[in-house]
Amino acid sequence: MKDLTPERDILDPIEIASIDEIRALQLDRLQWSLRHAYDNVPMYRQRFDKAGVHPDDLQTLPDLAKFPFTQKTDLRDNYPFGLFAVPRHQIVRVHASSGTTGKPTVVGYTRGDIDMWADLGARSMRASGTRPGDMVHVAYGYGLFTGGLGAHYGAERLGCTVIPVSGGMTERQVTLIQDFKPKTIMVTPSYMLNILEQYRKSGIDPRETSLEVGIFGAEPWTNAMRDEVEAAFDMHAVDIYGLSEIMGPGVANECVETKDGLHIWEDHFYPEIIDPETGEVLPDGELGELVFTTLTKEGLPMIRYRTRDLTRLLPGTARTMRRMEKITGRSDDMIILRGVNIFPTQIEEQVLAVADLAPHFQIELTRKDRMDAMAVRVEATPEAASDDAIAASCKTLTTKIKDIVGVTTQVFVGAPGSIERSQGKARRVIDNRPKG
Repeated sequence: MKDLTPERDILDPIEIASIDEIRALQLDRLQWSLRHAYDNVPMYRQRFDKAGVHPDDLQTLPDLAKFPFTQKTDLRDNYPFGLFAVPRHQIVRVHASSGTTGKPTVVGYTRGDIDMWADLGARSMRASGTRPGDMVHVAYGYGLFTGGLGAHYGAERLGCTVIPVSGGMTERQVTLIQDFKPKTIMVTPSYMLNILEQYRKSGIDPRETSLEVGIFGAEPWTNAMRDEVEAAFDMHAVDIYGLSEIMGPGVANECVETKDGLHIWEDHFYPEIIDPETGEVLPDGELGELVFTTLTKEGLPMIRYRTRDLTRLLPGTARTMRRMEKITGRSDDMIILRGVNIFPTQIEEQVLAVADLAPHFQIELTRKDRMDAMAVRVEATPEAASDDAIAASCKTLTTKIKDIVGVTTQVFVGAPGSIERSQGKARRVIDNRPKG
């Protein structure tokens, strides 16, 4: 892989400013954001008043802990536009969640918000090793999902040539990569595995492609998957983080020269880590739930938004701004099986550690006689699809999950291609337990 370390003179000055400068900027912007939310969003005014706090009470950054949290249910309760802090005609774009489990969560952006998002998307891509003039293949979905347009605007702001492919039609993805020769691909990590599989089906060596950078986000993924993709394509695989409630992709990003966690763009977002059960703010370095407060958002300010993502805050390395560790999972995605906490990423690591298994899996949860049970469904590689090889892989994975994850589970190894393929975000857990 090429050395893509950026020259320091192309960085935004704030990326390498002193910690004191960053903290002073955050305090000033945080005071503005609290006032903006209080003055313009009825929910925040009511919530602050009920908690007995006022924007003027924020004199230091730790004072933010006095203010109440915002949660996803607040967006649903105020559907569709009740949390907007500007008149509706000043909102130039809306995005929304799929709404498959109820009303979608709707977010809005002013022209200034879109410009800020594009700037941070460009910053994130530059940190990943992408440069002005590069060709960028965007395989995130376009539409209400923030991934496609977020990546698109960031790439254009950086000065790149954008290929707006969106997701799906994997054979065409490979054809366009081969014909257009992009340097960067932006895609969910699970869908990148589908593209890799299509390369192999087509008899094309993925290491011979033009790709040098993969910017992967929208779902948790492991360093084991990073190793798999980097070895297969001979390219850098870096993590991008975002969520629509805060902005979209580009809230934080790994730096290609270190790949040691995602630097949070702290000039626009103030992070906290809390105990998911008590809400207590935890010191940097401790694992907990990630909370964000927006510092510059005009259309939809978010005050202490609980992301449900589990991580820890670490000192900056390649940039001054703090890093967040790769997301290990979400507090609401955690599986509790006979007293053991399990995240899908833990299963992924064990699947990837068995050479004769493809990197596709699903977890099925069932209940019998009031006892929860978990099954892991995987598939064999084409080279290891014999009965004997499948039996050996099944035994190996069962043992690894028992020894390393700490639970006994059934493992089913199917034929190549038997596991559902993702066209965007992977569906890792199928919960067939009775509701209620």
